[in-house]
Amino acid sequence: MARRSPRRDAKAEALRAAGALHPRPQAVRDPLFASHEFFDPRDLVQVRYEMLRRVDVDGQPVARTADTFGVSRPTFYQTQAAFTQQGIAGLVPRKRGPRGAHKVTDAVLAFVAAQRAEDPAVTVRALLPRIHDHFGLDIHRRSLERAVRRQEKKRR
Repeated sequence: MARRSPRRDAKAEALRAAGALHPRPQAVRDPLFASHEFFDPRDLVQVRYEMLRRVDVDGQPVARTADTFGVSRPTFYQTQAAFTQQGIAGLVPRKRGPRGAHKVTDAVLAFVAAQRAEDPAVTVRALLPRIHDHFGLDIHRRSLERAVRRQEKKRR
């Protein structure tokens, strides 16, 4: 197995830090990625761009191109839509999952603030059943602690 140069290892670290390191570079079987060092199968953004280019510019069929680049046809179409809507930024992977505390709303935080105004010694653990009774929400203790801490930082 060929050793990677320190420069290529630094690139892999940079890609990882940016969230753009391809999780399955071995799935990319496009000949260009095997024949030229410029084309790096570990660079997910480059792989996605080249995949779209194969279809849009070279006129290759979607099914064959998706297979060659190691993705499903639905993934190809999702990538194409993201690129159409956002340009190259649409090819950069996004974090999955919720984008914040979706249960700990402003209303919940206002309720917590009111409870703490009445009793400054009340703990987060003691607030959880009150929140459940008032809003019908089961919130994890750590989620509430983090939200309360963020709110306190905003006030400073």
